[in-house]
Amino acid sequence: MEQSAVNRIESQKRPAPQLLIGLLLIACWWALAWGDVGAISHYYFFPLWLGYILTVDGLVWHRAGASPIVRLGWRYPLVFLISAPFWWLFELFNETLTNWSYLTPWDYGFIGRGLIGSFSFSTVIPAVLTTAELIFAYTGFTRSGRRFTFSRRKLWTFHIVGWLMLAGMLIWPSYLFPLCWISVFFIIEPLARFAGGVSVSTFLERGDWRSVISLGLAGLACGWFWEMWNYLAMPKWIYTVPHVSFLHIWEMPLLGYGGYIPFAFEILAFYALVVALLRMVGPRVARQWSQAEIDRDDGRFL
Repeated sequence: MEQSAVNRIESQKRPAPQLLIGLLLIACWWALAWGDVGAISHYYFFPLWLGYILTVDGLVWHRAGASPIVRLGWRYPLVFLISAPFWWLFELFNETLTNWSYLTPWDYGFIGRGLIGSFSFSTVIPAVLTTAELIFAYTGFTRSGRRFTFSRRKLWTFHIVGWLMLAGMLIWPSYLFPLCWISVFFIIEPLARFAGGVSVSTFLERGDWRSVISLGLAGLACGWFWEMWNYLAMPKWIYTVPHVSFLHIWEMPLLGYGGYIPFAFEILAFYALVVALLRMVGPRVARQWSQAEIDRDDGRFL
């Protein structure tokens, strides 16, 4: 065995620095969020979820010998910048849906809401995609399965159907609100593929169900922690979802957790599209961006 490989194995026996930092952040900010010890506890969301991301990244590194932070290096903060506008899109949809609302200790004002919201929303994409890598790394089920083909015509059909679903959701929000968590995927996925990105439909063409399942489970896992940490925190969100507001787990109705699975697919499609466009317009910045590494079919999502 080469000395470099031996050194890598030995280093993986020690906890990754980001794992220890992440666990410390979680312990501190979880206690502050649920303890409501003063004004500082009202700014829990970003540091708590940063702790989650660092913890999961450290576990990925320990298991796989590489992790998103290690691979992306200085590019990693850019994932946070991509994430914030992605979730603001759903906040825009919610202006019509009114499926959730926020309880705050005081009025933050327009600028305050924008800043606090943007910092909070910036953790969404790195949390889900890093969790997908963790699940992929620790699961041993087969990766091969039924293959699907996606011609350009079929992808364009999906794209058009996505816009129709979005229009229906905005016209009849009280009945078609679940399409919020599906339509964006139908719209963005074909665009990501046309731009050269690698996303869910790519996995299905390969028959790589392990990646698809890992991504869906990552959405559910993050959804659980989002709802759990939100439950006793302040500020927090509450739901007013028509027709399905029963059997709550934390604040979320049970059926609502199903939306986290396609939401994870939307996240990867959006990320794949943005990175593909970056490679087109800024090759020096994105030349080695590891979204391209998904072509290795090794469970890398970032």
